[in-house]
Amino acid sequence: MELKAVDYQAPNADKLFVESLHKTGFGVLKNHPISKDRVTSIYRNWQAFFNTNEKNDYLYNRETHDGFFPTTVSETAKGFKKKDIKEYFHFYPWGRCPESLKQEIVEYYRDTNTLASELLAWVEKYSPKDISVNYTQSLSSMVTESEQTLLRILHYPPLDGSEEADAIRAAAHEDINLLTILPSANEPGLQVKGTGESWIDVPCDFGNLIVNIGDMLQEASAGYFPSTTHRVVNPEGSDQTKARISLPLFLHPNPEVVLSDRYTAKSYLKERLEELGVA
Repeated sequence: MELKAVDYQAPNADKLFVESLHKTGFGVLKNHPISKDRVTSIYRNWQAFFNTNEKNDYLYNRETHDGFFPTTVSETAKGFKKKDIKEYFHFYPWGRCPESLKQEIVEYYRDTNTLASELLAWVEKYSPKDISVNYTQSLSSMVTESEQTLLRILHYPPLDGSEEADAIRAAAHEDINLLTILPSANEPGLQVKGTGESWIDVPCDFGNLIVNIGDMLQEASAGYFPSTTHRVVNPEGSDQTKARISLPLFLHPNPEVVLSDRYTAKSYLKERLEELGVA
């Protein structure tokens, strides 16, 4: 399995991109409309925020899940015992956010959401008829005015030797949502599960946009679009002193959307949050 970047400007970009999602659960886009300069600025500004104690003024709300999640409450991936070595901030347009960081992140959220909705329409366009018949409504309408779509600003701190044995930055997991949109991080480390026990490095050329299928789209498509296992491995050597910032947008449907005979979006999300220990 090899992940190749698809040129967003190419006339057949939609077809190539959806083929990649079907075969691997991942797609990589280049020459897309998300501004590299804005991403660079967000990385810099949020790194500064994570380096201060101000972050503790925004401790997350257990009911609404917006705000700052310190390393002490970081997720434990489903099936794992060790917490991931990370802290993060959950941004929703209706949620809390430091005023000095807000305008930039609101614009990024808006633009990335617009692109994500377009990519979802591509997925729908190239879903085989025997698959799309399972969709209880058009995929793009599932996310219309959704207040559940989450932008997570992730900070993987430098490693200092005090980490738990066998703990890694993000243990192997699948995402719960429909699609995840991720600009290449400022440091490598993202890997996708290949066949057997193999792991494939995701191309991390800065400017690439990495998109992966989440469990909700896998559920809605009866498995045609696979939610592929991925992880973030620890750096080695001198790279251990480097922090890593990552900006995944998790595209979530409205809670009442029926994904399958088994789940609504709300019931599937509730089950996963309980499994992660953050509900």
